[in-house]
Amino acid sequence: MSGFLLIAALLAVLVIAPLLYPLLKRSGATRSAVVAGVIVALGITGGATLLYPLWSNWKWSVPEPAADSPAAMIGRLARRLEKQPEDLQGWLLLGRSYAVIEQFPLAARAYQRADNLAKGKNADALMGLGDALIKGEQSDFSGRAGRLFEQALALDPNSVKALFYSAIAAMERSEFPLARSRFARLLEGSPPPEVRRVIEEQIRALDVQAQMVAQTGAPGPSAPPATPAQAAAAPAQVVTVSLRITLSKAVAGKAAAGAPLFVLARIPGQRGPPLAARRLEARFPQDVDLLSTDAMLAGTGFAAGQEIEIEARVANGGSANSRSGDPFGTAVVRAGGKSRTVIEIAAVKP
Repeated sequence: MSGFLLIAALLAVLVIAPLLYPLLKRSGATRSAVVAGVIVALGITGGATLLYPLWSNWKWSVPEPAADSPAAMIGRLARRLEKQPEDLQGWLLLGRSYAVIEQFPLAARAYQRADNLAKGKNADALMGLGDALIKGEQSDFSGRAGRLFEQALALDPNSVKALFYSAIAAMERSEFPLARSRFARLLEGSPPPEVRRVIEEQIRALDVQAQMVAQTGAPGPSAPPATPAQAAAAPAQVVTVSLRITLSKAVAGKAAAGAPLFVLARIPGQRGPPLAARRLEARFPQDVDLLSTDAMLAGTGFAAGQEIEIEARVANGGSANSRSGDPFGTAVVRAGGKSRTVIEIAAVKP
């Protein structure tokens, strides 16, 4: 800040000097000329001083962070790493620090620097980078983040975090036997009771999926992996959302031939994994019954009367992840309603 003030003062002098010089020279440096010059100088500097706080975007009232605050400590660490850029452990610490204060893009940059220094051979850097990319919504388990967890697991096969995340990544890739084996390995490590329950739920979900495959053959494109929510919902009421999906002529030419249609249910205004999903053949118009048992993860799904947002999207890239250029349409509905809601795919993802 002091450097900025010094530069501002020098600029003010450069502005005032050309104005005063002809005034004083022409008047022979009389008393009235000197007074006029002083008035001009004070007018310029005073006006700038009064107006700059009003027009600038500097937060003048925000105090500097305390020396022992997280922001101050992270700032000191970042400045030290500017002078010691080869400090691998320092970059890992900086990445963890940014993650704690939920600055995930900065955490990803720090972990990426650590990974570059380690030449891809440090499991902590790989897992930290993958975690930051997911939490910062820059990737998902089926993309780069999933590959990073696979690399970390290859380096450290006994890492609990790498096992857990790579098991989820395997589920995202529909590699269910591999996902189950990794969850089973986690149970061998005697995790805490609350963690054990989560892992056991995932294993039961994968077992239900295996039973369905054994009984009916490999599920078709419209049958997503079964989960504990599906098994639990069998004896209970299954909630249905009845839909009719249509495709506007305005965007019909932007739907790639053979691309699948994804129908997803989410809580309005929230991101993250959908409550339920179906993968279908993209033909229009099409009647779709989205069920509460179409949950993608354990503990999700929807209940009768719940307000949910439905998105119908033609996935040009074939991926469940939304991409620029995908034609889509949305509607907010009440789950369990008797009428069939029409969703027209009439927009394109930016």
